[in-house]
Formats: sequence, C-alpha cells, structure tokens
Amino acid sequence: NRGFTEMHCMSGHSNFVSCVCIIPPSDLYPRGLIATGGNDHNICIFTVDNPAPLYVLKGHKNTVCSLSSGKFGTLLSGSWDTTAKVWLNDRCMMTLQGHTAAIWAVKILPEQGLMLTGSADKTIKLWKAGRCERTFTGHEDCVRGLAILSEMEFLSCANDASVRRWQISGECLQVYYGHTNYIYSISVFPRCKDFVTTGEDRSLRIWKHGECAQTIRLPAQSVWCCCVLDNGDIVVGASDGIIRVFTESLERTASAEEIQAFENELAQASIDPKTGDLGDISADDLPGREHLKDPGTRDGQTRLIKDNGKVEAYQWSVSEGRWIKIGDVVGSSGATQQTSGKVLFEGKEYDYVFTIDVNENGPSYKLPYNITDDPWLTAYNFLQKNDLNPMFLDQVAQFIMDNTKGQTLLSTSNEFSDPFTG
Repeated sequence: NRGFTEMHCMSGHSNFVSCVCIIPPSDLYPRGLIATGGNDHNICIFTVDNPAPLYVLKGHKNTVCSLSSGKFGTLLSGSWDTTAKVWLNDRCMMTLQGHTAAIWAVKILPEQGLMLTGSADKTIKLWKAGRCERTFTGHEDCVRGLAILSEMEFLSCANDASVRRWQISGECLQVYYGHTNYIYSISVFPRCKDFVTTGEDRSLRIWKHGECAQTIRLPAQSVWCCCVLDNGDIVVGASDGIIRVFTESLERTASAEEIQAFENELAQASIDPKTGDLGDISADDLPGREHLKDPGTRDGQTRLIKDNGKVEAYQWSVSEGRWIKIGDVVGSSGATQQTSGKVLFEGKEYDYVFTIDVNENGPSYKLPYNITDDPWLTAYNFLQKNDLNPMFLDQVAQFIMDNTKGQTLLSTSNEFSDPFTG
C-alpha cells in the first residue's frame, strides 16, 4: 500500500485551522504531540491517539497562523496580532513584540534560545532570550515562510515571488527567482541545501544548487503548503482540498491509473490569464497543435497553442520527453508566440537574459532585454543598477544590438560573445 490512511479526525477549534506542527517525542509523550493554530486565536495540543485536545493555549488576540517546535518541548507561535509567543507545556513563557503587521512565519533555530519571525511588515527578526537581536530587510512584500539550512543560515520566501538565503549575522547571500506569484511555503531537503517552494502560481518548484531544477504544475490555483519528508518525498496541500505526495522513488510511485487521473485533472484545469502565471497573453496569432512537435528547451517551459479556437497551455517534461497539458486558458483569445519561449529573470519574463562578465575575475551580471526595449536605455539602466563605469555605455548598447539583430524572439541566453571579454 503506497498511500496514507486517516487515523483520527481531531477537533478542538471553533473556526478554521491555519497551521499544524509536530512537537517531538519526550519522556512524558514518547510518541510526540501535535499542535494546531486556529482562527479562534487558540492553539490546541493533541496526543497522537486522542481526537480531543490534551490542552488549549490561550493568549493570542487574533488568528494563530504559524507554529514551530524546538527542543525540550518549547513551542513558538506567530499571529495576526503582530506578536509571537514562546510556550513551554501549557504556559506562555514570553511574548515577542516588535513587528508592525501579522507574523506569518516562525522558526526555532538549532542554537539554544535563538528564534526567527517573518512578517507582513516585510521584515524578518532574530530573537535571543526574548529580545530582538537583528532585523533582516530586503523582501519587497509580506514574508510568508522560513526554513532553516544550518546553525548559520536560513531561507525565506515572500509575496514578492522571491526566495532569499540569509546568514544569521544579517547578510543576504542570494536571491532566487522562478515563481510568478506569491510564494506561500518553503521546505528544505534533509542533509543538504536543496529546497522546495509552493505558491499562488499553481506550482511546486524544486531547487537544486541554487537553480529551479523542476516545476510541477497542480490543478489548483493556490498551493498553500509543502513539506519534505525524511525519505525525500514532497507533500503539498492545495486550494482544491487535496494533499498530494511526489516522490523520486520508483517503489513509491503512484499507479499508472493514478498518474493518468492526475494528468487528466491538470488538463481540465482552467488558467486565468490575469494571474500572470503564463506571462502576458495577448489576443494575437497563436500557433496550432503542430507547435508541440518541437521539443522544449528546458524542464517546466510552458507553451501556448490554439486548437479549435480554444487556447491550451502545455508544459515540457524533460524526463518524459513530451509536452503535458496543464490546462485551458480562459478569458483570452490567444497569446503571442514569444510567451512560450521567454526567459525568467527576477520573477519577470524577458526575450533575452544575457550573462555579462565585466572582467575575467569579477562577478558576472545578468542583463535582461526585451525586443521592444531601447538598447541604449537598457544599457544605461544596467550600468546604473550594477554600479558599473558609464564609459561602457556604447559597448553594452552595441553588444545588445549585435546579439539581437535578426534573431527570432525565442532565444536562449548563451549563444553570443561577451562585450567585455569577447
């Protein structure tokens, strides 16, 4: 039996449950406990084998939307009331005050006494023994999720469609782009720095070595949460009320019938072009089914076609070497061909993203460019943004013109020489 079966239906909240967390086994509770946070402002603590709460933690003044457990039975809760609370067994030990908006994410760090909170005020705070030690700024919208990489590093995801990797000392080490809408949840693979994210763009994304290695589309607009199990399987919960488990293991792969049922569900989904999940869709000429004869260039690439007046979206699967239908596009009479071959950069789509090396040993910079852009203005903005010498203006503008002249809109970002190093 590959599936999961329901053991208990636990109830104790008077309104919706917004977060769940496991409290690890202890001498007193060798099987561990389950904590749930609700819209009724309460936290319920359950044992594994009883459907009624062992006890209820009261104290928050609004929805409890995030929970994290630490060693020795400590529990950290985050609430829409802008505070986080630290609990030990059935007592509130301290209240963390400092955020100016709802706290959507909380995490207890491995080092004793250190805690993280992420808020709709766009900041993350590091707390030690109840005092705010540091505030991390950089996200441009609500922080929705946190994940711990090590004692020194953590990840955050936000409504700005980005993931950030931070050092506890305060430095942002990396920003990852790939999602086209809010990112709700982030979870790390055991014993490595790879991670998964889910969001409002109908997708689960798997990140390896700092790149988005795989995109799995789901037949639901909002993919609210994800978690990686100890065996490496990925569990996601979505707005269609279904929990799905994805695996790399052949033994645990679903049956051919179940996989076909999932693909059928995906194919029947309706995609609203206003969400931006597929880039800008215009009502111009769209290729027909023959467009699917050409293989995709990367995993998760989307392609739109028009079939009998209907617009359909397909996604390329590298492992299977075929286009998989991910839904019908509603409310649009078509899209431009360039939509299907654009390159994503910082959450937006471009016709080209060039990699530019200013000198042999220095860092490389990304230069995004659309056919409709002015090469001189793009070159000027690129130099300004990266604090580079304005004397390179002619060189960069000429490089853009040389590398986009006569090329089709569907371009990858590698087939050109660098303006600085040749």
